[in-house]
Amino acid sequence: MPSLPKPPTSTLCDTLPAPRLSKDSDNTMSTYTDDKPEAPPPKPLSDSPRSSIMKEPLLRSTSTSLQQPPGRKLCVRHQRMADEGTNLRLQHSLDALSLEERESVNAIWSNFSSSSHPRRALILQGLLTMCCFSQLSLLTEQLAHLIRIDPFTVLPRELSLKILGYLDATSLCRAAQVTKKWKNLADDDVLWRGICEQHIGTKCLKCGWGLPVLERKKIYQLKGHSASPCPSPDLSSLKRSLEETTDLVVPPFKRQRSDGQHSPCSSDLDPESSSSSLLTLTDTKPAATTRPWKDVYSERMTIERNWRRGRCTVRTLKGHTDGVMCLQYSETLSHPSFPVLITGSYDRTARVWNLETGVELHCLKGHTRAIRALQFDDAKLITGSMDMTLKVWDWRRGRCIRTLAGHTEGVVCLNFDSNVLASGSVDATIKVWNLRTGGAFTLRGHQDWVNSVQLWDSLKTGQSSASSSTPVFDVPGCGAPKIDPGKMLFSASDDGTIRLWDLTLRTCIKQFTGHVGQVQSIKLLLADECDEPADVEMSDLDQEERTLNHVVALDSSSSSSSKPTLASTSSSSFVSDQSSSTRPAGSSVSKTKKTLLVSGSLDNTTKVWDIDTAQAIQTFFGHIEGVWSVAVNKMRLVSGSHDRTIKVWNREEGRCVSTLVGHTAAVSCVALGEDKIISGSDDCDVKVWSFSG
Repeated sequence: MPSLPKPPTSTLCDTLPAPRLSKDSDNTMSTYTDDKPEAPPPKPLSDSPRSSIMKEPLLRSTSTSLQQPPGRKLCVRHQRMADEGTNLRLQHSLDALSLEERESVNAIWSNFSSSSHPRRALILQGLLTMCCFSQLSLLTEQLAHLIRIDPFTVLPRELSLKILGYLDATSLCRAAQVTKKWKNLADDDVLWRGICEQHIGTKCLKCGWGLPVLERKKIYQLKGHSASPCPSPDLSSLKRSLEETTDLVVPPFKRQRSDGQHSPCSSDLDPESSSSSLLTLTDTKPAATTRPWKDVYSERMTIERNWRRGRCTVRTLKGHTDGVMCLQYSETLSHPSFPVLITGSYDRTARVWNLETGVELHCLKGHTRAIRALQFDDAKLITGSMDMTLKVWDWRRGRCIRTLAGHTEGVVCLNFDSNVLASGSVDATIKVWNLRTGGAFTLRGHQDWVNSVQLWDSLKTGQSSASSSTPVFDVPGCGAPKIDPGKMLFSASDDGTIRLWDLTLRTCIKQFTGHVGQVQSIKLLLADECDEPADVEMSDLDQEERTLNHVVALDSSSSSSSKPTLASTSSSSFVSDQSSSTRPAGSSVSKTKKTLLVSGSLDNTTKVWDIDTAQAIQTFFGHIEGVWSVAVNKMRLVSGSHDRTIKVWNREEGRCVSTLVGHTAAVSCVALGEDKIISGSDDCDVKVWSFSG
């Protein structure tokens, strides 16, 4: 017989004493009792044919006179068997034998139980040589089950969580379906927080996808309103509608729109009315809530999956009596608590909406011609009109504060931050204003309409040029604006060029050429929003498979089968649903991290520009008519076109992800959020395309 290796001493476990037979006065049957003082009662074996007498080994059994020696320790398997109790089926099989046979079997078990590990190995080796194939088959069948060890019943919780931390979301959901013990571990907040940090607000280096942060997530509960699913593009009907519209042969430019008399605003609200004031609608703020990180991830994964597959619901806000030319919305205002949308139109009004309910709150009147541009922050709203003026409004009360005049023709674009207000006009000039004094200086260089302006702090790449609550131009006695070093301005014009101006020097320092049509819209993608994932070579099918690998399946073992409840957040939080959570620093490694410029033109294309080289690095083809408006964030790019459609683009791959059809006229303005798109059109409607499911 071959020599057997000596097992290491660390694997030795205490030997088990032989079971003792006791005769009952009536039926001479053996009884086995678990010698653990607090052991549970014996569990019956399953009736399954796969169960057998070797399913569970015989545990040490003693009479009441035999006490457990002090300090005895069992190996993992025997401890588990002791916790489960004596195997009754094995006991019954033994009881079915005669007394002589029972004593013979008991002698074998006793010798084996009292043997050391090397001797046990020798006995087993000899038994295996005596087994026929039927016995070997029995051993194979039983060992396949007995040799399995649940590591999470043995390992400490911390080590178990460390192991599960290497799984992705789908694998964790599957692990939660194994046992209650596994579910308790797989649903731990530590694991799901790590997955959220890997995906939410950043691009995952493994799969290349990111999930939205949802800085201000709420449930839109619209009473008496049923949102219809986003319609899929119908090419045949679109073609027919294009053929039936004669004015599409030569696309009409916005400048050719006439400003006729319009009916008064049907929903003009009294600013002093307590029932219509924004202030009275926001007396209370929703209480902060905390949810499991798994629910946070699941909710955001659902939204991202809807973006990828073009699934959305559509709401239409009606109120304007002419084409909607500009809009802006915000979900992160400190007050009011609900999201606010403001739109400007050719009907000469700007309207303030409660985006959560779709209710119009104010109708701002004062301009005598079309409103072509607007921007607002916590304190003020500024509008630019074809009547050659800009107006500053207290949008909460619906009152005009002051009027800025200086352009010789209509104002078609504006942009302001905490220091500077810039406006572009039909007169081909750009004015930079001081809001306190009304003073301004003029930038000249474009040969045609200036359609879009965008401020940029080149020395503060992480600081957005968006609105701020800081007082604007708080410099007494300063006629011209005080310009901080590094303050730049981009401008786009009907002359087909984009210019970069140094506002400190008041000169054009760079010109971007490449569009062959009028440039209508430009947007900046700041450096901290340009995280690029590592290059991953894969086919479309492989990418879709890896993408879906991060989808959280709703498993039957989940503690909540209903949809997650949305919670409000603060803009400073990483993921809103955990009040103590902050965005992890350095959670992803960027391949490139520089500010990019995005432009849309009437040459039917959208371009992404490298600011350093003034060269187009990407061109998006897909619209069949001119692009009027673009919007961009770190996840995706959106464009609205004269062809009545909105296209959602994958910026990294340069391909169209989905096309949204619903407007009956040119889409003149779009705004992009983390879970929605808002669009305005010449059909007088404002549409909210929600991907939150």
